[in-house]
Amino acid sequence: MSTTNMNRVDYLTFLSKCFFHTIIEFIIIPFYFQIVFYEDRKFQGRSYECSSDCSDMSSYLSRCYSCRVESGCWMLYNRNNYMGNQYFMRRGEYPDYMQHFGMSDCIKSCRMIAMHRGNYRMRIYERENFGGLMHEMMDDCDNIMDHYRMSKCQSCNVMDGHWLMYEQPHFRGRMMYMRPGEYSNFSMGMGMGAMGGMSGMRFISMRRIMDSWY
Repeated sequence: MSTTNMNRVDYLTFLSKCFFHTIIEFIIIPFYFQIVFYEDRKFQGRSYECSSDCSDMSSYLSRCYSCRVESGCWMLYNRNNYMGNQYFMRRGEYPDYMQHFGMSDCIKSCRMIAMHRGNYRMRIYERENFGGLMHEMMDDCDNIMDHYRMSKCQSCNVMDGHWLMYEQPHFRGRMMYMRPGEYSNFSMGMGMGAMGGMSGMRFISMRRIMDSWY
């Protein structure tokens, strides 16, 4: 076989290996999620390893004061069945998450956030039921009052990607996880659990959940 043909074979082999690793990255890795909950602070006491949604953690732990996110991104809730206040966690250690987030209640349920690769697009509306001023977003915004001259956001339509909405500027305050869908108001999160006494909730800043966080 000539040197030119050998080089061509080597090049095709290289391309096939690159293609294989790309398939592994896009198909296998996004489906791997793991978070470990501990009864006491600083990862002490009994533990519960979770790799899927859990609507009632009391079946596994009577209390939970610390956790480790081994992989993936998660939303945690202070009530069963994905209800109540929401808290976002990415890969890392949380030896005292209640102090970290200023929480008064332990985590009661958790939900995985699927990885998204691609475009991000969301329309935000000033009033409930898609009323008032509207702006289409494709990037993070730390303050819609400054950037879009909107006083608040009380409804939205998420077309692409996964987002976090915050009630205060600069990604502070109570938050809510948004996946693709229409949200005419924020008292109910499209089957993701009622906000529990958060009727009339309004948001001022929002950011994308990036694949690099996984």
